[in-house]
Amino acid sequence: MELDLKPLALPGIDEEQRPIVIAGPCSAETEEQVMDTARQLASYGVRIFRAGIWKPRTKPGGFEGVGEPGLPWLQRVQKELGMLVTTEVATAHHVEAALAADIDILWIGARTMANPFAVQEIADALRGVDKPVLCKNPVNPDLELWIGGLERINQAGIKRMAVIHRGFSTYEKRLYRNLPMWHVPIELHRRIPNMPIFCDPSHMGGRRELVAPLSQQAMDLGFAGLMIEAHCNPDCAWSDAKQQVTPDVLDFILDKLVIRNSAQTTETLETLRKQIDIVDNQLLEQLAHRMRISREIGSYKKKHNMTVVQTRRYGEILSKRGAQGVLRGMSNDFVKSIFEAIHEESVRQQVEIMNKD
Repeated sequence: MELDLKPLALPGIDEEQRPIVIAGPCSAETEEQVMDTARQLASYGVRIFRAGIWKPRTKPGGFEGVGEPGLPWLQRVQKELGMLVTTEVATAHHVEAALAADIDILWIGARTMANPFAVQEIADALRGVDKPVLCKNPVNPDLELWIGGLERINQAGIKRMAVIHRGFSTYEKRLYRNLPMWHVPIELHRRIPNMPIFCDPSHMGGRRELVAPLSQQAMDLGFAGLMIEAHCNPDCAWSDAKQQVTPDVLDFILDKLVIRNSAQTTETLETLRKQIDIVDNQLLEQLAHRMRISREIGSYKKKHNMTVVQTRRYGEILSKRGAQGVLRGMSNDFVKSIFEAIHEESVRQQVEIMNKD
């Protein structure tokens, strides 16, 4: 897929140097908090400062940002520290206020990206503007929705674009606040290879101890940069306190990152990839064999007037296969998701058998 894109061209930022780091508090709370955090980050070499001015909250009653009075605080960061500044916009009014304040970079949040009407409203407000715009993934793992939002922004004339992978919401309680589902941004990169990808490990993990490992995974996948929430006193933050780190901890995390050359391909790697291709073909053959057996089971159930889904049997399969997967070095959730998909396809094929004359 081709989008009309240009390099981000961020003043003072070497886009060939990974990672490009965007850091700052979840929310701009007070002018003192903004300046204290920004000064510390600047002292560690961070060049792009982030802070939420308008904060979309899950439920009413929480801190929803200071609004426009916080924009002069970001302007002060620009003027006194020479940092680029960025904030989230969710409406046309937000865009207009941010542009009037000459905010360097705008980003569109996950909730907004899930709403084509909202994205189009923002796109219309951006028409004729030359500003970098970063688009987070929608809250749900819908790649077409994500790409559709990117197209809306690009068609408005915004050519300096990047995406931010912050994970996907889930009803179930998991290790991560938002599931990484790395295959989604990987597929996005395959479809739009010239689109820079940032990772937001703060929202993905939801806990500060997960920021470092998630940041490393993003670098291992060749992501261009990181957006990390950093606060001068995170335990007292007015929003998302558990996922924010102090500037000195952020510096430690960045210092320990291993940055690999994603463009380097060795003969050994090609050999291993060929082995993967062979195993994948074997997996497909085995799955086809399993489905043939499932169709035979469907014929038997039809002949004996049995229901397609046998709940007890399904539960046994998930439990047993999950335990077997763990013994082989795989996570229980991974194995469970595979066999849930296999079961869904088996049921579909058995239903076809049952409905045949």
